[in-house]
Amino acid sequence: MPQGIAIGFWLGLAVVAANLPWLSERWLLLIARRDGQPKPFGLRLIEWALLYALVLGLGLGLEYKATGTLHPQDWEFYTVTLCLFAVGALPGFVYRYQLRRLLEQSGR
Repeated sequence: MPQGIAIGFWLGLAVVAANLPWLSERWLLLIARRDGQPKPFGLRLIEWALLYALVLGLGLGLEYKATGTLHPQDWEFYTVTLCLFAVGALPGFVYRYQLRRLLEQSGR
């Protein structure tokens, strides 16, 4: 797979993964709550952090496969990637906590 396609695939996967906790009521898309209540915000945040770690690990794996080594990164790299992951999660967050409520109130 060409490197440009791999990077595009990884970025698309990162955006999808960033939105999954806000769009799904199942824990890690597998385990449904027994009481039928929506997931609490804290559980969504933990799931989001786990998905960030998974996407970051996948990116490091792709880097190692493409170059044969991992370039050393300082804390700034991880801060920027975390912020980009948060920006990628914005559509799902807005849908979950703002848009969905407005659509339910308007009867749509």
